[in-house]
Amino acid sequence: MAAGLAMLISLLIGPFLIPVLRVLKFGQSIRDDGPQRHLSKAGTPTIGGLIFLGGITIAVLVMAEKPYSAGMITLLGITLAFGLIGFLDDFLKVVRKRNLGLTARQKLAAQFLLAFILAGISAVFLGRGTTIGIPFTSFEINLGYLYYPFVAILVIAATNAVNLTDGLDGLAAGATVFAGIGYIFIAVLAVNTDFLEGIAINSSDLAIFAAALTGGCLGFLRFNLHPARVFMGDCGSLALGGALAGLAVLSKSELVLIILGGVYVVETFSVIIQVISFQTRGKRIFRMSPLHHHFELGGWSERKVVTVFWTAAAIAAFLGVISFALMVR
Repeated sequence: MAAGLAMLISLLIGPFLIPVLRVLKFGQSIRDDGPQRHLSKAGTPTIGGLIFLGGITIAVLVMAEKPYSAGMITLLGITLAFGLIGFLDDFLKVVRKRNLGLTARQKLAAQFLLAFILAGISAVFLGRGTTIGIPFTSFEINLGYLYYPFVAILVIAATNAVNLTDGLDGLAAGATVFAGIGYIFIAVLAVNTDFLEGIAINSSDLAIFAAALTGGCLGFLRFNLHPARVFMGDCGSLALGGALAGLAVLSKSELVLIILGGVYVVETFSVIIQVISFQTRGKRIFRMSPLHHHFELGGWSERKVVTVFWTAAAIAAFLGVISFALMVR
């Protein structure tokens, strides 16, 4: 029901918001050095992440058993806070009429601040503690004070990885649908095994949040599939990364997220590898990074790239759930 409500709200918001974005001329600026066929997308409305953020928020507040508990407020708050950073970035890009919003330093400073807030609230006030589980095993490691920088790195990596993945119509939203489904199963497993005992959040509410995340993205895909009528922008991609990182922290599945979000990880590493190779050897490994552009420039249609990456996202989500199941056995 949470997934259905989030999807319905997103489907209702879209037809009203997209014309408003067009009137306000909130159009996307396209990189000149990107694939040439993307130039036709210039001017497509952006900041469309507001569509599924509205659906997620309403669904969580209506369907959660304890919507105003400290845990749910933290989870929803971190999602919306990252969405706000992305919104400011998108807004400045639109105002300046070029693909440059907040500076990298400004974005990283805001992201690190939110990441440390999430880590502190979760570990201290919500009783999450500082132990992390090792995927596919029942072993746990207590990181102590190292847990805080660990979470900070995880959150920054997750938000920016989703942002990098958001380069083709429907790619990031579709991948997040599968990640959200994975976290529904993880939350259910946590409920059945008392894995989150002592943490001030209802495990079933975690499942409801994950379901709302899934439904919101499904509704958004109605407007974002190729050819996209609206882009989620940094407003959406950073919020999705924040939501997944929040789910990982509050379900004690931080390392599982690396497996479950395998598509985001591969996309990020393709950029890192490309940069290192070019700076050290003067040669590129891929035709273009992130990885989805490599296949585009290799002749794949946009639909084919998205379909293949969605399939990979589904497999990664399945493996992530299995790794968590072996953690809590």
